[in-house]
Amino acid sequence: MAQDTTVPKLNFEYWLDKAIKWGQATTLESQKDVCFHLPQLQEFLHQVYETLKHMDSVLAIQQFPLIGQLLGRLCWNPFVVGYDESQKILMWCLCCLYSSEPQNPVELKANSWIRSLLCHLLSSSKWESNEAETSTFISTLGYTSSDYYCQLIKNMVFSLVTELGENQFNGLNIQGRVSASRVHAMSLICHPLVTLPDLMPLLETLLLYHGGASKEILSSEFLEAVNEAFLKKKISLPEPTVFSLWLRHLPSLEKATLCLLDQLVSIQMNSLEEVACVIKDSLLPQAASHPAIFRIVNEIFKNALLETDGTPEVMTIIQVFTQVFLQDHQNENKQHKFPLKAYFPYHHQPLVTALLRRPFVPATHWSQHLKHISDMLKALVEDKNISSLADLFEIWFLVAHFGEWLDIAAEELLKGAVEPDALLWLLAFYYCPQNENQQRTQTTVEAQAVYNHLMMLCSCTVLSVKDLEAAVYSIMDTGQYHNQYLVTHLLTNFLLFSSGGHMIAQECIYHITETTATSKEVRSLLIRTAYRINHNGEKNQRAVKLLNELLQKLTLKV
Repeated sequence: MAQDTTVPKLNFEYWLDKAIKWGQATTLESQKDVCFHLPQLQEFLHQVYETLKHMDSVLAIQQFPLIGQLLGRLCWNPFVVGYDESQKILMWCLCCLYSSEPQNPVELKANSWIRSLLCHLLSSSKWESNEAETSTFISTLGYTSSDYYCQLIKNMVFSLVTELGENQFNGLNIQGRVSASRVHAMSLICHPLVTLPDLMPLLETLLLYHGGASKEILSSEFLEAVNEAFLKKKISLPEPTVFSLWLRHLPSLEKATLCLLDQLVSIQMNSLEEVACVIKDSLLPQAASHPAIFRIVNEIFKNALLETDGTPEVMTIIQVFTQVFLQDHQNENKQHKFPLKAYFPYHHQPLVTALLRRPFVPATHWSQHLKHISDMLKALVEDKNISSLADLFEIWFLVAHFGEWLDIAAEELLKGAVEPDALLWLLAFYYCPQNENQQRTQTTVEAQAVYNHLMMLCSCTVLSVKDLEAAVYSIMDTGQYHNQYLVTHLLTNFLLFSSGGHMIAQECIYHITETTATSKEVRSLLIRTAYRINHNGEKNQRAVKLLNELLQKLTLKV
């Protein structure tokens, strides 16, 4: 009953009668009357808003049945909308009437009607369609139509941003805080207008706004629209705003990751620099500084790898993404950044630490460090507690992130590594993680045999393709060697880094890509090796020149 006492103060009948007489203020008489009553009307609307802000939408409609008609008519009166803060107050009144969880068709229809009014208030194009009716008012103010509405939108956006910002830091003042339903309604207003430049400050404020609600207060339609516009480069957002979007809306993060995968898989990879550049531009490695985002992106990568049966392109993308992420983490100047172990919390931490040490281990200690990794990995996978294929896959997937270590292992073997057995086991595990029916054991034996043949050829200063075929291909043709990818990896490194292999590298690698199913693997390996040599400061000009020639030939061939 206490609420009834406010009804006489809110004389809806009087103002509705006025609004009907005014129409859209197309006559001089109606324009004069509107202008005369504008201060009183704004005060009335302010009182309405102060009342509505403490009521839910259902109660508001029951208490004030004429409110919809009144607000609807006033929203189309350019004199009312253009006066002082009336537009802002009209919008907040409409937001108070919006039902965040409509329960029936009537409420759904009311929400649709409110959205259309809010969009009308924000959209200059809709106003400009009535330019003939409003031109007198606008020209009297000395504005062109576009200038007038552009400034109107800017003022309104600034006002909303200011109010949201004040409430963001006013958490203890419960009465003054913007309600979750009104913030939700505001996000719905912005949904069809996310590419409007003047709206950007409001978009950013909404995406960074946290009102203390236990569930997401921004509409999913709004979040999806912003993400779609960002991915299609229709809008530009600051990094913290993008990160906030992906943190609060998982589907947007998933779509951004899948778009990155699609983009990279669809292009011809000519260098890892190009791949790294595309990955950086996506902002995903930077966003992955938050462990929750990193783990979600990582899970999507894992599913993509499984769905594509481990194609070299997807594997390369995962490895480059990890490198770019680690570089960004290393260069990050945040005082309280997350420790690297937070990104791999469910894995054997000593192994994680060893794999992460790649930038800090000097080249002279690579072989020794790889033995350390191999020994830890071997002890881990041979542990009786690692019984399921899922557990084994997770260990393998962790190692796969740091594929550069595998390329270094193959290179170190051809340089006469001190502990070749450990490095060969590491490569065998990578290419054949399962040991069912002694598959990994057999692969290790095969790798050892290929390695021994190649080491004998290393002493030859003059080599021919026939020599290499006699030593390796003839054995492969007998069916003794089952893991073609591992053999190709060792053979390619032999051709790149042995003195005799340089002479026949082009002919031999071209032959490999013609006669085996490993052409994509070879090309990916060459690209990775070129990237590693260029970025690690290795002064092997002969290898760089050879790699460039090989990649150019393979590109032309493709």
